[in-house]
Amino acid sequence: MTDALHRDLLALAQEAARRAGELLRDGRPADLAVAKTKSSPIDVVTEMDIAAEKLITDLISGQRPEDGFLGEEGASAEGTSGVRWVIDPLDGTVNYLYGLPTWAVSIAAEQDGETVVGVVAAPMRGETYHAVRGGGAWATGAWEGERALACRPAPPLDQALVSTGFNYVTEVRTHQAEVAARLVPLLRDIRRSGSAAVDLCDVASGRLDGYYERGLNAWDYAAGDLIAREAGALTGGRPGERPSRDLTVAGSPGVFEPLQRLLEDFGAWHD
Repeated sequence: MTDALHRDLLALAQEAARRAGELLRDGRPADLAVAKTKSSPIDVVTEMDIAAEKLITDLISGQRPEDGFLGEEGASAEGTSGVRWVIDPLDGTVNYLYGLPTWAVSIAAEQDGETVVGVVAAPMRGETYHAVRGGGAWATGAWEGERALACRPAPPLDQALVSTGFNYVTEVRTHQAEVAARLVPLLRDIRRSGSAAVDLCDVASGRLDGYYERGLNAWDYAAGDLIAREAGALTGGRPGERPSRDLTVAGSPGVFEPLQRLLEDFGAWHD
């Protein structure tokens, strides 16, 4: 029965992500403007973030009215079914605002507190990534059918390509830049895409060897974290902890461990 439930949750997440992605891709107004701000004046929300979250929650609640929600733009409900949806309707809002292509719709389903389904749709790439716990990670693209995902074999750390992100609070971002400056000489290079969900899927796809970021919320990483793990990557936070606002780390086995240790040594989790 659980397998059937997970299949149903996956199908619903895929449909919601597809519809929201189409709305965001095809409905973006030419005069798109900031609707409000969050943690700082440069941490923005657009009218399209709000519209996409409403589309997702309306679709899901119409089929599963007893489920709970945790959404970036305010969707919050406890639910009574044991299933909770963790939603980022537009991960990479600043990219989207500026017309950059790296943004995604991220939808995860939790059952009794454990993530069991994750879907990340990246419409401007023409790709959607998905995973069910214990079932591997997969991607579908506009030019190919479904393909299994696998993280890259680990290179030596000094040959690892690692991505990160920066907070919108100036003091936090300044500290993150100091940590990145200490890491750069120890890696092949550092990338910064502007979307945590896409970065985690790029670890799963073998396009990155690792990823880390401080300050993420559950909706930023819930789906991508499951996809990365199901593709063979390791994920976590500070040593011995799960991903959290303090720190989120993902990487191929052999990259994850030394990267996590360096981040701990460099104090990546605090100011």
